[in-house]
Amino acid sequence: MQPKANIKVIFALTLVHFTGDFYSSFTSPLFPLFVEKMGLSLAQIGIIAGVSRLLAFIVQPSVGYLADRYQTRSFILCGLLLTVVFIPLSGISIGFWTLLLATAVGSLGSSMFHPSVTGMVPVYSGSKAGFAMSVFNTGGTFAFGIGPLFVTWYAARFGLEALPITMAFGLMSAAYLYVAVPSPQSEGLRHLGFFGSIRESLGSAWKIIAMIWTVMFLRAVVGQSFMTFMPVLYVQKGFSVVSAGIIFSLFTVAGTFSGLLAGHISDRIGFKPVFIFTHVIMTPILLLFLQMEGKWVYFGTMLAGGAVLASLPLGVVMAQKIAVKGRSMVASLMMGFAFGLGGAVSPVVGKLADIFSIKPVLTGLSLLPLLTIPIICLFPGKK
Repeated sequence: MQPKANIKVIFALTLVHFTGDFYSSFTSPLFPLFVEKMGLSLAQIGIIAGVSRLLAFIVQPSVGYLADRYQTRSFILCGLLLTVVFIPLSGISIGFWTLLLATAVGSLGSSMFHPSVTGMVPVYSGSKAGFAMSVFNTGGTFAFGIGPLFVTWYAARFGLEALPITMAFGLMSAAYLYVAVPSPQSEGLRHLGFFGSIRESLGSAWKIIAMIWTVMFLRAVVGQSFMTFMPVLYVQKGFSVVSAGIIFSLFTVAGTFSGLLAGHISDRIGFKPVFIFTHVIMTPILLLFLQMEGKWVYFGTMLAGGAVLASLPLGVVMAQKIAVKGRSMVASLMMGFAFGLGGAVSPVVGKLADIFSIKPVLTGLSLLPLLTIPIICLFPGKK
């Protein structure tokens, strides 16, 4: 009989996820204000988004490797502090390069804490790994839901220059987490090198892990592109910055609930059917969303966010169940490597949007989920 979930630890890990992603969510909704303040092009917006997310691609597998070797909370606590401090500092940036630096360092911090805390969730989740990971993921997606609402209201009310004051909440949260978060458990991979750890973590399951990663990467390209350029698109259409923040928030909050539901259902019927359903409906929902106007946009963004983000926790848990060693490493591959590389195409998407405008480019990206369906059909079944 498997032990019960440790609710206190799961809460602390979820709070780490919430706090870090709350601050990480500030950047994209504020792009319209940065464009107005600095005269940024869509290509420059894409570069800022892409470089920040590329850091997750570069750093997370390395941090996942180190987290599996060393029982330390340094990656969690130091990474959280970098995000809490540097993302708010973007409000006082004076140009493209200082904005890029602040968001990049903040994203570097985010990539430091994610592998460790994600790798710890299965250890404390008991028999409800899918649901526990969905709860943990909810901390991040809920933060991305309310963060844009808060920061667009705050920036509109007090100005970008007042953004550093928002560090206060994050610093208080970090003080509590210093007491509440336990040290990660060693995976017994300390004697192995980086590539040896990958081989030991994946073992004979590497082909299945590669297929899951490909699906997660393509999903990330779609999700990251929409979250980066949606606020700019709807401000161009005449929506206010606060309204664009609401649209962004509804997108991510819907993903919070769909992720919880998907995690609960996957514990009962397996991951594969849920993957197939969510990825089959993703393209038509995104295409429908892009055609909506007026108040229907708010309803459409909930449908779109629910479809795009539902499978996010499933890929991580499925990979961790298949490759039982090196949980932090596998989590970093599924979230950091896939999420970061998916976001790293943002400069290309931004350049195409400068040439063709945003809506046609997002329409084309809406077709990408169709490429994932044949791959998902090759996933293993419930057993």
